[in-house]
Amino acid sequence: QVQLQESGPGLVKPSQTLSLTCTVSGGSITTNYYYWSWIRQPPGKGLEWMGAIAYSGSTYYSPSLKSRTSISRDTSKNQFTLQLSSVTPEDTAVYYCARAATVVATTGLVTGLYDYWGQGTQVTVSS
Repeated sequence: QVQLQESGPGLVKPSQTLSLTCTVSGGSITTNYYYWSWIRQPPGKGLEWMGAIAYSGSTYYSPSLKSRTSISRDTSKNQFTLQLSSVTPEDTAVYYCARAATVVATTGLVTGLYDYWGQGTQVTVSS
């Protein structure tokens, strides 16, 4: 059974960098052919795919967030990390990490593609 757990600060000040880590257990993030994504849901809005890191280490980003987003991994800890720079209150959301078994996940589609999700972590951007 694969489990994902997000961790990071719940409150970030405007203009700072948001950093979240997803710790994976029950499976390796380097196993072919999985894609590990960050997805968020602002209050009252739908799910938004932010980006992904593949089993190979290749990264993919949402065009709308690409300039502010970086995803990396630590294979020794079986973790992958999201960094979102220059945050504003509009970045307030529940942030999820999730696993998909298809490269289609790198196109931004969310519905029906993910077999495992973290529980989500609330991040509020406020001074």
